[in-house]
Amino acid sequence: MDDALDAIAALAARYIVEEDLDHARAKRKAARSLGAEHAGLPSEAQIEAAVEEHLAIFHADTQPAELAALRALALVWMERLAAFRPMLLGAVWRGTATRQSDIQLALYCEDGKACEIELMNQGLRYELGQHKGPRGTPVDVLRLLLPCPALGERVGLQLHILDRDDVRGALIPDRQGRADRGDAAALRRLIDTAAP
Repeated sequence: MDDALDAIAALAARYIVEEDLDHARAKRKAARSLGAEHAGLPSEAQIEAAVEEHLAIFHADTQPAELAALRALALVWMERLAAFRPMLLGAVWRGTATRQSDIQLALYCEDGKACEIELMNQGLRYELGQHKGPRGTPVDVLRLLLPCPALGERVGLQLHILDRDDVRGALIPDRQGRADRGDAAALRRLIDTAAP
C-alpha cells in the first residue's frame, strides 16, 4: 500500500510542478494514470514532500530564481490591487512554483464586479472562469497573461474573486502551523528571507 501511495505522490508531484495542477486534481490524475484508483490517495504532507523532492531532483538549478521572479511580480500586483485586500496562495505562496505556475491571488470584495471594472479601466484583457471557493460554491476567477521581464516570458495571473467576509479564517494555520495564503506584508517577509 505504501509503495502505491508513494508512486501516486511522485507522479502527482510531477503534474503539480510541470502542469500546474492543484493537489486534488494531480492526485486523482496520478492514481488514474497508474491504475491505482482504489489504492487510496496520499496525504497533503506526502504530496508536499514529493513536490519538494521533485523540485530538488529536476529543477534545483532554475526553480529558486523562477520562484523569486514570480513572487516579485505577485507583490507588484498585490500592491496594484490593494483595494481588494489580495492574498497570495498556491505554489507561489508555498514556494514550489516554477515558470509554469500561475500566480494566484484571492481578492476579497464587497462587489465582485468591481475588480473586473478595475481591470477594464486599466485596459487589461482577461478570461473569466470559475473555481470551487472556500464554502464549496463556485467563485469567479479572472485569468490574465502578464509579461514577466525576469523570466523573459508571459505568466498567468489568476484572480479568485471572493466575498469580503471570506477573509475571516483565511489566515488560520494548518496542523503544521502554515497558513495556506498570505498578504503583501507576509510575502515581503518571504522575499526578504530568501534574498542572498
